[in-house]
Formats: sequence, structure tokens, C-alpha cells
Amino acid sequence: MQNLKILNSKEVKKILKVLKEQFGFDEKLAYVFLRNKKDRLYVINRDVEKIELEKLRIDSIGMYFATIMPEGIRLSIEGSQVIGPKAKKNILEIDNEQFDKWLKGEDFEVKTKFKDFVLVKHKEDFLGCGKVKNNVLLNYVPKARRLVVVNN
Repeated sequence: MQNLKILNSKEVKKILKVLKEQFGFDEKLAYVFLRNKKDRLYVINRDVEKIELEKLRIDSIGMYFATIMPEGIRLSIEGSQVIGPKAKKNILEIDNEQFDKWLKGEDFEVKTKFKDFVLVKHKEDFLGCGKVKNNVLLNYVPKARRLVVVNN
């Protein structure tokens, strides 16, 4: 398992500390965290500990959770859905018009005091993680997951 590293408890504590600083998330996550060479984090059920992963040649396993960036952690769509409901800060609520733009993968202007990474929320749904820079919300929705037409 040359491409993935299972994180030890000290490394997981660092990630949880960043999640607390960035999003006010102060919960324990009962997952095994894995990190690849591109600093992508994956989470998987603890049952993976029963498998001899060293004998397998795999590039990813589990759910893509986040990417570690120099300025913090950028959560995946699924990562934002795990963290979002328990997050206490840096949650940017968007309206219907902005929601359409977000689903299409567009960057758009926002009036907010937030800077850097934010959880993007529309009504009750967490949509992913964006970055606010100069009052523009940068969209990280992968091209393959963007919608061309949005039906409301």
C-alpha cells in the first residue's frame, strides 16, 4: 500500500484540531483516516484494520473526505456533509440563485465577512466547501459532478 498511509492518532488529532479551528467542529470521528501522496484524506470504517493492506496495491480506499492545503483543510462534498451538521462557524448560506451557480460549478460574488474555506449551505443541505477570496466564492465542485441545467 505504497500510495496510502494510515494516519496514527497524533496525525488524526492534528486534523481534528484544524477542523475545530476552521469550522468549530468539536466531535470525534470513528473512522480510520488515510492520506495519499497528493494530500487527499480518505475515511473508512474501522473494520479496515482487519485487512492486511500492505499486501494490496491500491491508490484509494474509503470515502474521499478532504484535501490538506497550505491554508487549511478543503472538505469534499461528502466531507462537508459529515462535518456540516455539527459545525459552528464559517458556514456560508446561499440563496436560490447562488445555489444554481454553485451546482453549475461557477464562482460568484458574495457579501460576507468570511475569508478562506467555508462550508456552503443551502437551506438544510451542505453542498461542499468553497473558498472566499476578495468577496468571491471559489467553487471546487469537480467538473464531473457539475450540472449543466438546474431544475428547481
